[in-house]
Amino acid sequence: MSGTPTILVDADACPVKDEIYRVAWRHEVPVKVVSNSRLRVPDHPLIERITVSDGFDAADDWIAAAADALSIVVTADILLADRALKAGATVLAPNGKPFTTASIGPAIATRAIMADLRAGMGAGIGGPPPFSKADRSQFLQALDAALVRLNRAG
Repeated sequence: MSGTPTILVDADACPVKDEIYRVAWRHEVPVKVVSNSRLRVPDHPLIERITVSDGFDAADDWIAAAADALSIVVTADILLADRALKAGATVLAPNGKPFTTASIGPAIATRAIMADLRAGMGAGIGGPPPFSKADRSQFLQALDAALVRLNRAG
């Protein structure tokens, strides 16, 4: 594996974009910020804004097509994480939790069960806990470690 790692961000609801930029600048790694609508991104040669159509899963499709063994995909979307893993990418949730080939199956199953419960019970079932400072810190550590691993492998 040779080349430069790239960070691909599922950006529409990503709470750690600023953290991604800081780590990318420190490691001199390009970032592609992919969204359905125009987002503000820093004016920096390493940061590229990719605005896709507002079609269903358009951002996910773009990221999945671009992902490879030198990519770090940042997403909370379990189905996109599965597609990125199948493309060989390293995948991190915004809370720093890595998606792996061993963990993605149970995550997809849990997602399906929770969707069924929400559909059957309505508003009685909530979503994930609120994003915290600890999540942000864990994400920074996980992204830094993933970049170090990819750079060593390259």
